[in-house]
Parts: sequence; structure tokens; C-alpha cells
Amino acid sequence: MMSRQLRLFSILFFTLIMLWSVTLAVLAFTRPVKRQGAGNTGIKLHSLFSEGAILQREKKIPVWGTARSGEPIIVEIAGQRVSTTAENDKFMVYLKPLKAGGPYTLKVQGDTTVEVKNLYAGEVFVCGGQSNMEWPLAAAENGTAAIADANDPDLHFYHVPKTMSFEPLKDVNAKWEVCTPANAGGHTAVGYFFAKLLRQKLKVPVGLIESNWGGTPAEAWTSREALRAKPSLDYMVKAQDDYRQRYPALKEAYDRDMQKYQKDLERSVAENTAAPKKPQEPGNPLNPWAPSTLYNGMIAPLLPYGIRGAIWYQGESNAGRAYQYGTLFPTMIQNWRDDWLQDEFPFYFVQLAPWEPAEPGTWPELRETQLKTLKMKNTGMAVITDVGDKTDIHPRKKQPVGERLALWALAKIYNLPVEYSGPQLESIEFKDGKAYLTFAHVAGGLSTSGDGTQGHGEPLTGFEVVGPEGNYSTAEARIEGNKVVVWSKDVTAPVAVRYGWKNYPVVNLFNRAGLPATPFRTDDFPYITKGR
Repeated sequence: MMSRQLRLFSILFFTLIMLWSVTLAVLAFTRPVKRQGAGNTGIKLHSLFSEGAILQREKKIPVWGTARSGEPIIVEIAGQRVSTTAENDKFMVYLKPLKAGGPYTLKVQGDTTVEVKNLYAGEVFVCGGQSNMEWPLAAAENGTAAIADANDPDLHFYHVPKTMSFEPLKDVNAKWEVCTPANAGGHTAVGYFFAKLLRQKLKVPVGLIESNWGGTPAEAWTSREALRAKPSLDYMVKAQDDYRQRYPALKEAYDRDMQKYQKDLERSVAENTAAPKKPQEPGNPLNPWAPSTLYNGMIAPLLPYGIRGAIWYQGESNAGRAYQYGTLFPTMIQNWRDDWLQDEFPFYFVQLAPWEPAEPGTWPELRETQLKTLKMKNTGMAVITDVGDKTDIHPRKKQPVGERLALWALAKIYNLPVEYSGPQLESIEFKDGKAYLTFAHVAGGLSTSGDGTQGHGEPLTGFEVVGPEGNYSTAEARIEGNKVVVWSKDVTAPVAVRYGWKNYPVVNLFNRAGLPATPFRTDDFPYITKGR
């Protein structure tokens, strides 16, 4: 009897469960579906497609976001209409290029509809690097005057928050911001002056994507895959992976040691004895100096947003490994270009400014690796030997830095007739105990003045010559036409010349456009940083 009652109860219970399940299914089927991934919140565009966004003109425009898998998506802008279907909770379409101007409205329809207004088409650049790119306009020389003049509705900023990650992220918490005197002071000074000159010359909207973090090395901005592909850089990834595996045990041991330390410390205070040595906490493997952590958190989320190119100010944190930077820096550039899927986009960078306290000889070597990077297609380098600060690694003169980067863009991207580079050594000839140097980019003549005048009155500084014995001596130098003649009474038969080969070089070779010559050397002496 009891067994029969249990069977009847079981049948009734499972029947009720099935009826409840069917009811829920019917309700779910008849209810309007508005969901996005696990959040069920509908279509969500990437934060780059927020109000005030600058879209790269005259290039295909990628637009992407998240949506329910299988959801039909329609994207519209300026008379264009493109459709797709969301897969794996995401979607992407490519719009046809737009001419400069606006405002445009971007409309995305699916289970829900999203509209983003006040978008413009113009020129978009990524501003990357460490503290000298991050340096705000408010703290730059002439910053107060620049801020007062910063009311520019066609200059927009998108500031990527400082973010570290072991895995590539998909989005960041950011939005576009129109440049005004109220907010310009907090944005990149180099980027602002770069954009301001572009705005003056091109008369189109400009968008700056600020992705930078002070004190960080180039490997943090490079993907794991790119580092792994280079035999001389692969060790960085292997060392990081090894440390990540060991870190939990190290942290656990540290926590135990700290408990013991606290007890020993209390005992030493009570007994008036020597304090115990405090345990050293192991560093967190997730940090802004670790390989790829900033690429994952601050570059990967931006891909493949339409850009014209990138400007970059970094190298100080890699100067102690300058020889390695000769491989690392080009690897990072190519990594960005490959992952952005926008061909070999222009990449313009700043050569290190003069600074005395650096480890002797390391900054000249890093400047040379930067100079050699110009062999890569569509790269450019702003030389700033005349705007450094002997004791401050953050020289305040940011306007010439940004404007010299802009000259590369104006000449190379937009084909305007401007000189964009200072003198670069082209050839050298040794004759009668002297060295005769020929330069490219003389821009109407060489000069000892940075104001664009002929400026031949002052003696040239910063030159050295070396003889067969291998010891460099300070040299005299003078301008003869478009050449520089270099000699030293201490070296009768010079075999090599170098210029500005100091951490803080005191140099004065310019062209008539007022742009300084890059430091250089003609010897092949081994790097002191080789093997680091």
C-alpha cells in the first residue's frame, strides 16, 4: 500500500514539474527577446562608438559590438545600410569610407536599436608610450596659454584608462571628449600640439586615442605572440609564465613568514631586543612592466578601430637594454600593424631627449636603435636634442615635440611641401686628416641656429673623432656649404666620427628649417648594453 502511494506521489510530482517547465518555455517563447550574451541587455556597441567619436575618413570603417548569437543586425550611417548576423554573441561590419565632416548618426538595429549621434569623419591617431607622452598639457611649458586657446570642437580625445591583463580584453571603460579649456589640461601635451598643427593645416576633425602609461617598457605594449616569434625576445614570455606558476606558492610562503614576523616583532618590542628582518613580498606577476600586460589591456581592446596612424614617445625604460630595443621596438611596431589589419600604417616616434643622470652610454645607444628603426616603411622620428632638460627626465617643452611629429605626418601622409626632418648623415669621406660629412635634409643649408637663420657664426659642438687606436677625442667642426668638416689636433688620421654621443649631448647642428640633426656615429664599436 505504501509503495503504491509513493509511486502515485512520484508520478504526480514529476507531472507538475513537466507542466511548470512547459509553461516557462511558452512564456519565454512569447515574450520579446532582448538579450546580449549572458546579460540579456540587447545590442551594445564598443565604447569607441560613443557620442563624439571621430571615424577615420577615406578608409573602410569597422563597426562592432555584442549581441545575441543569431540576431540579425543592420548598421546605418550617412545613407549606408549594411546587414550581418551576430555570431558567438558579437558582430562586426565594415562601412564604406566617409569624407571628412559630420555630424553623422550611427544606427544599429537588432532585437533592440542603438543610435549614436554627433560622430565625425576626420583623422585618427593613437598616442602611445610612457610618461612623456602621458605628460598633461597643464604641466607643459606654455600650457596655461595653450589651455586658454583649447576651445576646439573638432578636436576630440578618447582616453584609455590604465588597465593590465594577462589576456586580450574586448573593451575599455572610456568615451570620446570634445576639446575645451575645461578638459584640455588633463590630456597629452605632445598629442595636443601634434593635433593642433594638423587641425591648422588640414581643416578636418582630429581624434586622439590616448593609450599610455608612465615608466613602462616596450615589451608591455607587445603581444605574447609577437614576442614568442622572436628568438631573442621569447625568454620574456617564458620567464613570465614560469613566475606566474610559482607566484601562488611564493605568496603563500610570504603570508606565513609575515605571520611569524608579526609575532617576532611583538616579542622583540616586549623584550627590547633587535627587531626581526621583515620578509620581502613577491611582486605581483600582473604589473605594467610585465610582457604584454598593457597590450592586452590597452591596445587589444581598440582593434581594429579605423586609424590613420600612431605617434609614440617611449624608450627611457628600455635604455638599459638598448641593444635589445633594436629588435623589440620594430617588433612592437609590426605587431600593432599586423593586428590592426590596416597595412603598414604610419608610425612616428620621438627620439630620446637629452638627460644626464642616465647610466653612461645607454641613451646614445637607444637613440641609435631608434634611428635605425627609420628603415621600416612609413616610420618617422622627431629629434629633440635641443629641448631636453639636464636633470629632469620630463622636459617641459612639449610643443616642438608634437609639432615635429606633425611635420612628418603633413609631409608623408598629406603630401604638403614642408621639411619634416633635421639633417641625417648621408656619407663620410676622410682626407688630409679631416672628415667631410654630407647630410640629407639640409633644407636650404646647414646652420648652428635652431631659429631657421643661417647661423654660421657659432662653432659647432658635439663632434668627436677617433683614430686607429680606438680612443675618441673632442673635435672641432665647421660648416662648409652643405657639408660639415671635422678634425682634431689630437687625431692625425681619423677613421670614425660621432656626434651627440652623450646622455646629455650639447649639440647645435640644424638645417635652415630649424630642425636639429640626429646624433650618430660611423664606428661599429660593440654596444655596452649587448647581452642584457
